[in-house]
Amino acid sequence: MYDTIVIGGGPAGLQAALTLGRMHRRTLLIDSGDYRNGTVEHAQNLLTHDGRAPRELRALGRADLASYDSVEIRDAAVQAVSAGFAGFTVDVAGETLHTLTVLLATGLRDELPAIPGLADAWGREVAHCPFCHGHELSGERIAILGAGEHPAMQAAMLGRIASEVVVLEPDAVLSVEPADPGLRLRLSDGSSLRVGGVFVAPISTQRAPFAAQLGLRMLSSGCVEVDLMGQTSVPGVFAAGDMAHVAALPGPMASLAAATSAGQFAAVGCVRLLVARDLAEIAA
Repeated sequence: MYDTIVIGGGPAGLQAALTLGRMHRRTLLIDSGDYRNGTVEHAQNLLTHDGRAPRELRALGRADLASYDSVEIRDAAVQAVSAGFAGFTVDVAGETLHTLTVLLATGLRDELPAIPGLADAWGREVAHCPFCHGHELSGERIAILGAGEHPAMQAAMLGRIASEVVVLEPDAVLSVEPADPGLRLRLSDGSSLRVGGVFVAPISTQRAPFAAQLGLRMLSSGCVEVDLMGQTSVPGVFAAGDMAHVAALPGPMASLAAATSAGQFAAVGCVRLLVARDLAEIAA
């Protein structure tokens, strides 16, 4: 019986496992190797690690966890999570594991507009967060795909960074091609436009089915609803990272720093629940 099984080996899951390990809680981190930022070459806006490759950050996180005997890591994909009589069961690689608490850190999956070539540049010249990828396009022409309030806000943010900001409807772009450097957008009016990069608002959905399997309460953003300590609507199930957020926010803060912070808070939430359980058993 584990105290906590953490599902997801990105920054939220790694930080959660580190926090649990420091409290000597028997913890299993299960990492499928499938990451939202899997195509990103450099992680930005992270203090002391600005510009470091995400894979290096994950390796450093795992190296930290190696110092804690109570933490195990498995590289595998979880098939199912369900509630049991005395906790939860996690099915992975043909084995059923048992745990008192579950911490989900499985992230989101992004669906981009169906423009040929756009997905090929995702995580490099094509991004969604000006805070994470804007500065690297300083002095370049930047295109923003979309309509409504979101692209207007991004255009205002990027106006201080770009030489020019061009807002386009996705339907106006026929294809995206490498321009070395940057990208060339083939437009529906027959013209083309070279840009340093493109910002787009993807449609984001849960990367894993576990929120649905556990019947967790969801928000209109498509994310799991949590409180400030990462507790979901199901007692004993916590969630962290960009797959979850508190209801007061319009959406998740999709950054490495925010994911790390959420992982730590969710782990503390797990520890508090486990301590309450321990005290109840002693009192009984």
